[in-house]
Amino acid sequence: MSDSKPELQALEAAAGQQQQQKTNWHCLHTFTGHSDGVWSIAISPDGKTLASSSADNTIKLWKLSTGQLQITLTGHCDFVVSVAISPDGQILASGSYDETIKLWNLSTVEVVHTLTGHSSFVNCVVISPDGQTLTSGSNDETIRLWDIQTGQVLHTFTGHSDFVVSLAISPDGQTLASGSNDKTLKLRNLGTDQEIGTLSGDSSFVNALAISPDGQILASGSADGTIKLWNLGTMQVVGTLSGHAGDVQSVAISPDGQILVSGSGDHTLKLWNMKTGQEIETLRGHLGAVYSVAISPDGKTIASGSNDHTIKIWQTSS
Repeated sequence: MSDSKPELQALEAAAGQQQQQKTNWHCLHTFTGHSDGVWSIAISPDGKTLASSSADNTIKLWKLSTGQLQITLTGHCDFVVSVAISPDGQILASGSYDETIKLWNLSTVEVVHTLTGHSSFVNCVVISPDGQTLTSGSNDETIRLWDIQTGQVLHTFTGHSDFVVSLAISPDGQTLASGSNDKTLKLRNLGTDQEIGTLSGDSSFVNALAISPDGQILASGSADGTIKLWNLGTMQVVGTLSGHAGDVQSVAISPDGQILVSGSGDHTLKLWNMKTGQEIETLRGHLGAVYSVAISPDGKTIASGSNDHTIKIWQTSS
């Protein structure tokens, strides 16, 4: 019995630390302005600008630190469901249900190219780490690789048997991961244009993908409410993160590779420890599904876009 008091104190201290950890993140701003669900968000490499795209057919650029709306970009004639910003911060890519991709010069906020070729909705766009190419996934079950400078298609990848809904590129620009409603992930070597392998293990649609900064781990968010962590070297599952009460719509990994953030149809964001797979914290506040999450380059800000028409900015003091 003599050890009970120190043991209790240790438990209380641990609980206090856990509670302190769970209050590190707070909602700093809520950006309003879209008139429909916010489907995708991206933060510029300098951490100053946030781009959002919506089912209201527009893209908005915001000052991340204050929430000030800088400009609204119009031109798409259907939902804009994916946005990406080039590594040099000069180009914004937008993918739309109007079956096109637009490349915008962020200095002039004018369209540089409109990329056509997909025969159905464009669900996702990603820009390569060197800023030279763009990859898009579509309901036409194909993936297209485009030259950003010329706007020309370089390659069309086939192989999925249902809608291609998520893409991620490794930090070295060599590996492309694609997720589909056919419940599989495919890996391709962008240097050779060859398929590396197919990862099967998700029991439902693969809605979201992210690759760790060291290029070792692929995170896949599924409509079954789980996130799987795959070792890209062995192509094996090394962890399954469970806790969401709805489908996982979005995932992002922090710049230091320590934290994974997920957004879900259960209206919440969750933060996970990438090493242990443990849930760190749940962020609540959205009134609709969280379609998109992004992390600032310094890792201190999380942005989330939701079907409730808003974007929330979360910050930590740690």
